[in-house]
Amino acid sequence: MLFGEIAEIRDETPHSAPLNMALDEVLLAHARAPLLRTYRWAREAVSFGYFGKFAPLAAAWPGREIVRRMTGGGVVPHGRDLTYSLIVPAAHAFAARSPRDVYRAVHETIGALLAGHGEATALAALPERAGSGVCFESPAEFDLLARGKKIAGAALRRTKCGLLLQGSIQEIPGVELLRSRLAAAFGAKVLASEITSRQFSDAETLAAEKYATREWTMRV
Repeated sequence: MLFGEIAEIRDETPHSAPLNMALDEVLLAHARAPLLRTYRWAREAVSFGYFGKFAPLAAAWPGREIVRRMTGGGVVPHGRDLTYSLIVPAAHAFAARSPRDVYRAVHETIGALLAGHGEATALAALPERAGSGVCFESPAEFDLLARGKKIAGAALRRTKCGLLLQGSIQEIPGVELLRSRLAAAFGAKVLASEITSRQFSDAETLAAEKYATREWTMRV
């Protein structure tokens, strides 16, 4: 277990890509205890990392919403995946762990959960050369592999408020069962939580003023 207690927001309402990103940022700003949010997409989308380049994506992913994350990492398709965010306040010991330790701990936990469902997994080794930039085509160190392919990856950002890990689990049968058990894999005690009306309103504003804008999306 990574945490003695973890709050869980099982966000069942599909949201736009900008709103999903904004909700994660707002929840990070209000972090008081470890929190897992699982969420859905209103339409098929692609997210890409803070330092990524926008220009190649429109042609490569026609018809999808494209959104820049506040976390790093590569290009991730969304819509059929299990998407989650793990938020840990700055005062918690887990938030001080190195990025490598965080990725390894989270993906070891997901791997153990999948093993209980009969899915054999392994952690990826450090690649010998740079990949394509498409996250699930190019495994990074401590990504999760199954059947010879990457099935889980994540990207991280630290702020004065704490740690935000945005992750995706792809091409796994029984994804809804996995969604229902993910929080219990992370924490010994799971506390049901929800997005407050104020947080949702703040996220709508942030989505409109930041994540849905050309200035943010096309900044690189």
